[in-house]
Amino acid sequence: MTIAIGSLIFALLLTIITKIPVAVAMAKVKGGYDNKYPRDQQAKLEGFGKRAVGAHINSIEAFPFFAAGLLTALWAQAPMETVNTLCIAYITARVAHAVFYWMNIDSLRSLSWFSGIVSAVWLMCLALP
Repeated sequence: MTIAIGSLIFALLLTIITKIPVAVAMAKVKGGYDNKYPRDQQAKLEGFGKRAVGAHINSIEAFPFFAAGLLTALWAQAPMETVNTLCIAYITARVAHAVFYWMNIDSLRSLSWFSGIVSAVWLMCLALP
C-alpha cells in the first residue's frame, strides 16, 4: 500500500510542482510577479508561460479522478500489485504530460493525458464485481 499512498501524495504535490514554472514565467514579465492579481497576469502569459498555466490547471483537474479511482480500488480491496502498477502508470503519465506540455509536444501530451485517465478509470473498475 506504500506505493499507492505515495502515489496519491505525489499526485497532489504535482499540482503544486507544476505551479513553479508558472511562477517563474510570471516573474519574468515586466513588473514581476503580480501577487495582487495573479490570474489576470497568468491570462496574459504567452508561449511557455501559457503552456505552464495549462499544465498546472490540468494537473489540478486530473487529480480528483486519480484520487477517486485509487480510493475506490483500496476500498474494494483490489489486488495491490495491480493497484500499484496503475498508480505508477498514472504518475508516469502525469509527469510526462507536464513535460510535454512545457515542451509544446501536443501529440505526446494528449497521449500521456489519455494514459493517465485510463489508469484512473481502470482503478475504479477494479471495484467492479
